[in-house]
Amino acid sequence: MNTQKNNTGATNQNGLEVKLYQNVSKATDEAVSNSTIGPFKYLEGHPRQYRFDAKEGIFNINGTEKLGGSTNGQTLTFQPIAWRIFTDNILNMGTKNWAEFFFIDEKNCVSAILFHGYSVDNIFRLIEPLFYDDLTLADVVVTATAERKENTKIQPKGVYYVANFSYKLADPEQTKKLKAFGQSTKIFRQETLTDIATIKTAYNYYNPFNNPGEELLTGNGIHVLN
Repeated sequence: MNTQKNNTGATNQNGLEVKLYQNVSKATDEAVSNSTIGPFKYLEGHPRQYRFDAKEGIFNINGTEKLGGSTNGQTLTFQPIAWRIFTDNILNMGTKNWAEFFFIDEKNCVSAILFHGYSVDNIFRLIEPLFYDDLTLADVVVTATAERKENTKIQPKGVYYVANFSYKLADPEQTKKLKAFGQSTKIFRQETLTDIATIKTAYNYYNPFNNPGEELLTGNGIHVLN
């Protein structure tokens, strides 16, 4: 399981560290940003929410804004900067196997998406060849595609969708920047955070429960990072 690491960037002429994902002002020789953290927008613990609707086979944002493009919302392409695969009872859905990915979307927002069930099995099928090629999900651009399934054991037959995954190698320079950002940022989603999750694998995922220096408050059954 990956732990938080110090980001090794360069230094400017004033001896100040510049992160790989930061820009430098030519006038002042200082690191600058156009958003909260470097070039990326991130409200800690509250990434932009992408969702996979397994009933309709559509990817959307916040459950309302269907993704457009030529695939009409049936695919989502992203380069993971952090993830965890775990078992937990979250979102009032009972105990399930989950895969939670964090990525930077087209608007430079830190974003998150969850998969569960058969889709998680398909993610492991993606991880296996990467492992034998000495790569991780952070080194590739992943495309998730909705695949239609039928349950003929019931009448009328049930129709549902699972996510299948493919990948291509990411740009090496972009990968360096994203890895540096992920390693120096507390990436998690507060709504899916519990202290009872069984983690199977994780990368750059920040869990406040594993950091006793953080003060956690509990209100109405929801864990809140102070």
